[in-house]
Amino acid sequence: MTETQFTPRVFSGIQPSGNLHLGNYLGALKRFVDMQGPEWETVYCMVDLHAITTWQDPADLMHSTRELCAGFIAAGIDPEQSILFNQSQVPEHAQLAWVFNCVARMGWMQRMTQWKDKAGKNQQNASLGLFAYPSLMAADILIYHATHVPVGDDQKQHLELTRDIAIKFNNDFGVDFFPITEPVIEGAATRVMSLRDGAKKMSKSDPSDMSRINMTDDADTIAKKIRKAKTDPDALPSEADGLENRPEARNLVNIYAALSDLTVDQVLAEVGGKQFGEFKPMLAELAVEKLSPISTEMARLMGDQAEIDKILARGAERAREVTVPVLQRTYEIVGMVGAKQV
Repeated sequence: MTETQFTPRVFSGIQPSGNLHLGNYLGALKRFVDMQGPEWETVYCMVDLHAITTWQDPADLMHSTRELCAGFIAAGIDPEQSILFNQSQVPEHAQLAWVFNCVARMGWMQRMTQWKDKAGKNQQNASLGLFAYPSLMAADILIYHATHVPVGDDQKQHLELTRDIAIKFNNDFGVDFFPITEPVIEGAATRVMSLRDGAKKMSKSDPSDMSRINMTDDADTIAKKIRKAKTDPDALPSEADGLENRPEARNLVNIYAALSDLTVDQVLAEVGGKQFGEFKPMLAELAVEKLSPISTEMARLMGDQAEIDKILARGAERAREVTVPVLQRTYEIVGMVGAKQV
């Protein structure tokens, strides 16, 4: 293994915590599909080890992992072209995470915004896993020597930590072994907001099901949720500057742009001056056209869970062809007796 030559490789993962929604699709899955091609290798993962940083019902976790795999495939991920697997079947993730636990500093972890948000004032009762999981996230990425990671705005800090860990490891041991991974942040809807409150991110934990479009929703439900989405009384502007201080309008325009593969400016050139009574039916028709086939295919795939398990097992085998030599070389660099020369 030549340590300074890194294969262009993309890694990303999603927690199998249930209720895959439009925000996951536009902010992640659609972008994952778009990145498949000859430019780089693509590695996509259901990060079930991350999911258990808060307690999960075991049966629900198994169902959510399979459903997420179905969502990946239904959205267009080809398990022959991309490596597709669940994290717990590739033990090198957790093994490298321990090495990184010993590289990362406590202060780095304490600064993580998501730790502060999720643990809040209850930090003493939060799990150690919730505190340390950015180190596991770094291992998820670097065990593949991933050069690029598609991330949303809320994950940029964790990728910065990954870069810090890679730099410190390389400096500590005088090697050029781990790449300094680059973020890929693009698209009109990298951060999809609630349909009921344009200032809040779309979330599976919102008590109102009307706040989100689930990837399992049928065509009628998708259309109904868009028709009832919160808006304001003004017409749509013709330029993006006109969306300032109009979070609900901005969100719906962003969703339209992302689903149609247009820029916000292109959308507004088409719909500027229209009232929401005209725009919402256009958005509903587009959303049903793009999303309804995905929900139908997800249901079909979930009808054969044994096949999903075979896909995940094969993906894990392919993943380990990459991860085993990277971990062995890491152990050798650190000084572990028994590490094989690669």
